[in-house]
Amino acid sequence: MRRTVRFRRAVRPLPRVPPRPGASVLCFLPVVSASTTDPAPVSIAVVGAGPRGTSVLERLCASAPELLSPDGQLTVHVIDPAPPGPGRVWRTAQPAELLMNTVACQVTLFTDDSVDCSGPVRPGPSLHEWADGELGPDDYPTRAHYGRYLEWVFAKTAREAPAGVRVETHAARAVRLDDAPDGRQSLTLDDGRTLSGLAAVVLAQGHLPVAADTAQLRPAAYAERHGLRHVPPANPADVDLSGITPDEPVLLRGLGLNFFDHMALLTTGRGGRFDRADDGRLRYVPSGREPRLYAGSRRGVPYQARGDNEKGPYGRHLPHLLTGETIARFRKHADSGEAPDFLTEIWPLVAKEVETVYYEALVGAGKPEFAPPFRERFLATPHGGPQEAAVLDEFGVAREERWSWDRISRPYAGHSFRDRDAWRDWLLVHLWQDAAQAALGNVAGPLKAALDVLRDLRNELRRIVDHGGLAGPSRRDHLDRWYTPLNAFLSIGPPRRRIEELAALVEEGVLEVLGPRLEVREERGVWVACSPEVPGSAVRVTTLVEARLPVPDLRRTADQLLARLLEAGQCRPHTVDGYETGGLDVTRRPYRVLDRQGRAHPRRFAFGVPTEGVHWVTAAGARPGVDSVTLSDADAVARAALRTAAGGTRPRMRPRAEADWLAFTLRDRLSPLSEHSLPNT
Repeated sequence: MRRTVRFRRAVRPLPRVPPRPGASVLCFLPVVSASTTDPAPVSIAVVGAGPRGTSVLERLCASAPELLSPDGQLTVHVIDPAPPGPGRVWRTAQPAELLMNTVACQVTLFTDDSVDCSGPVRPGPSLHEWADGELGPDDYPTRAHYGRYLEWVFAKTAREAPAGVRVETHAARAVRLDDAPDGRQSLTLDDGRTLSGLAAVVLAQGHLPVAADTAQLRPAAYAERHGLRHVPPANPADVDLSGITPDEPVLLRGLGLNFFDHMALLTTGRGGRFDRADDGRLRYVPSGREPRLYAGSRRGVPYQARGDNEKGPYGRHLPHLLTGETIARFRKHADSGEAPDFLTEIWPLVAKEVETVYYEALVGAGKPEFAPPFRERFLATPHGGPQEAAVLDEFGVAREERWSWDRISRPYAGHSFRDRDAWRDWLLVHLWQDAAQAALGNVAGPLKAALDVLRDLRNELRRIVDHGGLAGPSRRDHLDRWYTPLNAFLSIGPPRRRIEELAALVEEGVLEVLGPRLEVREERGVWVACSPEVPGSAVRVTTLVEARLPVPDLRRTADQLLARLLEAGQCRPHTVDGYETGGLDVTRRPYRVLDRQGRAHPRRFAFGVPTEGVHWVTAAGARPGVDSVTLSDADAVARAALRTAAGGTRPRMRPRAEADWLAFTLRDRLSPLSEHSLPNT
């Protein structure tokens, strides 16, 4: 039985400590006794003060008493121009219209007994527990509310740092990382300061700026020539939409989570409101300040609503087929040069897990005693084989209720639309049905229970596919281009209310979804957007908003620190069988940065969003009770950095002589960065 522990939310005032001369930092300094025989102080830098940087700091503080000498002194430098804790993405000063897509009870930044980590477990409150009545367990918090939680976690961690550990925050951006002659690190900040003598550097950045590619440069240039407005992929909180005038025609290109953010900012963010009508549906009351909104995407319909949470904070689907033994077998094959094919070997297991949960909920509705025998029989049949149909017939599953991946991924398949009104009528029914399915819940509702399995299986899939777990072509074609967008569409969508709001906006005529296979072309000084599936759907717009986040890609990074490392050959994009994923290449845990030749740097570590492509779905946050990979990753990185700082077990180099590493270091120190040029991609 779990013991519920209540935590006080109050934050005591932080002690005032004079900054170093010339340093503009916040300092958290526990009292430490001075001694002339104390070992030399050491320092570690954490670049990025968002959730991952904060988690690394917490793990450093948790393990420092064990891994450093009793009289050791450690300074942890945390570098980020944004406030420590929330960072830029989760900053507290952002509109209340922007929501998380995870319920409050499933958000944490503290370890618990489920986390497979070597460091000590230090429990703490989830976002729901910390909010102390301001949020229900299954409420979707605002991003600013999560930012306040992260702010509190950071302050608490720094204030309660163990004796001998000092935390310094630097409101600056790290722009250069160099090796000193003794191997320690020097980190240059954009305010001109340099942090020298660093024993280790952890890169824990989140979403970093990416240089525009050809697909983005063209509409930007067209907009400039014709006096239009083009908004490139970005976090909606970072975009200035104030110049968009009432009734101006605006196209939101994309129907994922980013779309719903823009939808909210341009409607309720402009004074409109939603009222609940007598029939239970939402009705939108315009303010008159809204633009004329159009939206579309290749798929043509928005991400599916998340099922209302019935799993509490810790519940999840436990795999029947993707077990530890199965994962170990796949990894063994990959490590021996026989990486599995995602589509033919892994996907059938994922699909079987999902379909089993769907049918089990369907068969067990009103007759729970039928569910266990059905599950046993169904799991024993090959995926997609005729034996499956026989089992479904035996348990009375009607043909029209049987699972179809094609119908779920392309719900309009088989329909034809004579005009915009026919498409609009179909779309409204689709949205209402999606909201109704979500209201049934993610356990009792067959559809949403099944789709939530995709979310629950993320940890298992990461263990299979990360670090070259798939052959290159399979990684590219099956995982990155097919399954990852399908997984996002089906399992990481918005709360049910967002779908209800979208339906209300469509009914009111404030927003029009154009249809599948969205096409956008330049014509006579405007953009013309249409769906070839919907006759008469063409509209003319003067503002084009790319309603999606930029894809992380080291090759196009606009972050000065990573760009310099790439220029100097001190980091590289991850490659699998000739396929460059664009992720910052790192070793397996504890994620040491790899240089151009594949050598691991003993003092540099990186994890999180910039490594997307080495790791899978890196943007997911930490969740309590499910062995969150974010927390165990942070623990592994922190402990490796501490061991390096303590001068204990020396990190083993990749299969190259240490002399080669020294030669590489000296060569790069003698070669100015200006002699290198960024790859022209």
